[in-house]
Amino acid sequence: MTYDSITRRRLIGGVSGAVAAGALGTPARAQAEVLRVRSYVDIGKLDPLFMVSRETDGALCDAIYSRLIRYESGTAWQWQLDAAEQIEQVDATHVRFRLRPGIMFSNGYGTMTAEDVQYSFERYLDPALDSPYKGDWTALDRVEIEDELSGTIVLKEPYAPLFTTTLPWSAGYILSKRAIEEVGGVFDVTPPAMSGAFLLSEWVPGQRIGLVRNEDYYGARSPFDEIVMLPIGDDKAAEIAFEAGEIDYTNVSASSIASMVADPPEGGQIQVRPSETYFWIGMNVEHPLFTDQRVRQAVQYAVDVDEIIEAAFFGITPRATGLVAPGMIGHREANLISGPDLDKARALLAEAGHPDGFDTTISVLNQTDRVAAAQVIQAQLAQIGIRVEVLAYESGTYWSLGNDRDGDDWKDLQLMFLRFTSAPDPGWATVWFTCDQVGLWNWERWCNEEYSNLNAEAARTSDPDSRNAMYVAMQDLMEESGAYIFVTHEATAVLYRDGIVPGNRPNNDTQLSDFRLA
Repeated sequence: MTYDSITRRRLIGGVSGAVAAGALGTPARAQAEVLRVRSYVDIGKLDPLFMVSRETDGALCDAIYSRLIRYESGTAWQWQLDAAEQIEQVDATHVRFRLRPGIMFSNGYGTMTAEDVQYSFERYLDPALDSPYKGDWTALDRVEIEDELSGTIVLKEPYAPLFTTTLPWSAGYILSKRAIEEVGGVFDVTPPAMSGAFLLSEWVPGQRIGLVRNEDYYGARSPFDEIVMLPIGDDKAAEIAFEAGEIDYTNVSASSIASMVADPPEGGQIQVRPSETYFWIGMNVEHPLFTDQRVRQAVQYAVDVDEIIEAAFFGITPRATGLVAPGMIGHREANLISGPDLDKARALLAEAGHPDGFDTTISVLNQTDRVAAAQVIQAQLAQIGIRVEVLAYESGTYWSLGNDRDGDDWKDLQLMFLRFTSAPDPGWATVWFTCDQVGLWNWERWCNEEYSNLNAEAARTSDPDSRNAMYVAMQDLMEESGAYIFVTHEATAVLYRDGIVPGNRPNNDTQLSDFRLA
C-alpha cells in the first residue's frame, strides 16, 4: 500500500472526533486496530536534517523511515539490526554494512540500495543545507559503495557516539535518493518516499496526524492498522483526554506522577523512567541587557533552583549539576554557583551599572510546568530589582524564536527557560552550545572556542575517563560564562490503556512501531 493510496475517509473511520489542546471532542469507540497517541506538539519538519521536535517529528521519523540499526525498546540502551542484515566495525574509522534485500520505498521508488545510504548520510555534510544536526556526522568522510546492498562508512577520525546515537537515533535515517532529488533536495512535512513500519497518511494541522501500517514493511508487523497522533499541548488536558477515553497513550505531567502511581486512572497503567532531558535558564549574551558577564552572574546568584523545582516540578526531581544526567559519562558532581545569594547578586548588578535593576523578558513554551517555572523566576529576580515579563508562546512560534533562518526574533530574546531532550551519550547534550550552533539551537549565542574544541575532541576520544574530564570542563565553562543556570533532569512518565504494551526506550521516548497488544 502506498502513501498516495490512503484516503482521508479510511483514516478517520476508526476515530470519532478530533482532540486538540483545550478543545476535546466526543469520546471515540476503542478499536484494537487503532492506536490513539497524544503528541505534545504538532509536526514541525519530517526531513530528518531539519526536525524540530524529538517527541513528534522524531517519533514519526522513527515510524516511517528505516535505519541501519535502531534502539531496542526496554530498560537498557541497546541497539538491534534494522535495515542492515549485517554491520561490522572493521577498525576505528571503517564500518561495513550490508542491507537486507528487498526493502521497498513507498510511492514506487523501488528497493533500498547502498547508494541511498550514501546519499542519506553524506547529505548532512552539504554546506548548502547546513543541517542543525550535522554535528552527528562531524567525523564522516564518505560512504563507499561496494555493491548494490553493501558499503563502508569511512570516518575521518574515530567517533565515539557513532553506535550510541548517530546510527540508531536521529541522524541514521535512510531516505530514497531518487525521491529526494525529485523534490529538489529538501522537503518539509510531506515525505516523498517511506520505508518504515508505518506510512504517513494524513495531517490536519493542530488536530490530527494519521499513520497506516506499511504492508510492504520488511520487519515485524504492527498489530495496529492505524495510529492517530493527536496534538495536545498541555499535559493536564492530555490526562483529561485519557480519562475521557479520547486517547490510549500520553505523557504525564510531573505534578500528576505521584498521585497516578498511587492510583492510576481506571483502565490505565503508568510507567515511570529516568530521563536525559534537561531544563535550564539561558541568557542571550548578544542582547544589550546581558552582554555584561556581571549581569548574567547576578541572575545566577538570584535564582533559587530548588524553589523552581518545588513549584514547577513538585519536587520530584533533584537539581541538575549540568547538561549531562546522573549515571552518564560527563556528569558533574556539583554546580560552581550554589545560590541563592541576593547580596552578591545586588552587588554585581551595581558594579555593572544597574543599581536599580532593569526591565526584561523571559520567553517560555506555553505549558503549565514551564510557565510556572518562569513565574517563580520572575518573583525571584524581582528581589534584586530585575522586573521580568513572562512571554509564553505556542510551540510553532516558540521553536523559531532563536533561529536566524526564521527571522530576527532572536534579537529580542533576553531570558529563556528551555528544555532539550538528549540521548545516552553526553555529546548529544553538549553539541547544541558550540560556536557553529549560534543562530540554530544555541539561543544564548555564547561562543567559546575552548568549549567547541573540547566537544570535538571528546567525540573522537574512546577512553571514558578522558571523555568524562572533557565534558565536566565544558559544563564548567558554560556556568562560568554566566549565560546558563542548570535546573533539572525530568523524570518521565507515560499513561497507557490496559491491553496495550508500549514500545518505549529507557527514557520513555516513544517507538510507535514497537507498540503491541497485551
